[in-house]
Amino acid sequence: MDHAEVLLIGGRAGVGKTTVGWEVSALLRAVAVSHAVIDGDFMGQVHPAPEGDPHRSEITERNLTAVWENFTRLGYCRLIYTNTASVLPEATGMFERAMGAKVRITRVLLTASDVTAGERLVGRELGSELEQELEGGIRKARLLDQRACAGTVRVVTDGRPVVDIAREVVTTTGWAGKHAAAC
Repeated sequence: MDHAEVLLIGGRAGVGKTTVGWEVSALLRAVAVSHAVIDGDFMGQVHPAPEGDPHRSEITERNLTAVWENFTRLGYCRLIYTNTASVLPEATGMFERAMGAKVRITRVLLTASDVTAGERLVGRELGSELEQELEGGIRKARLLDQRACAGTVRVVTDGRPVVDIAREVVTTTGWAGKHAAAC
């Protein structure tokens, strides 16, 4: 393979991005497909935001570039990356700069109803940010639905087992097929 590949799993808070990402990894491990996993939320978690980088996009890109370089030195060419906004057009450049201009990008937008996402967040958010997540989630769901890149595959998560969702996501990549190229 002469270029990197990235699976971007986006969606509102409570939709299951991290859980699905780990299950996608489990399914790929089961069929011996090499890959790396990054939860994009951790790439820019600093406070306060760096001067001149209020949205933490520069620090996120720098960290992604450094981590990806370490993975490629070890021979990895596939990345599972979970982050709310990763499927938006403005995220494309970050992956092209961090992983190479020829990176093959597969975008998946996980969706869930407001009720489902709310129930998941209530069960998950034990700290002080539940209300913020609930309010922001509704707004982000609409934004993602309207602005996701053309070709983004939408996968509904309501009432479905995570294994079924992950199988559908893996299918979008072609990584587990009989003819999947090795790195």
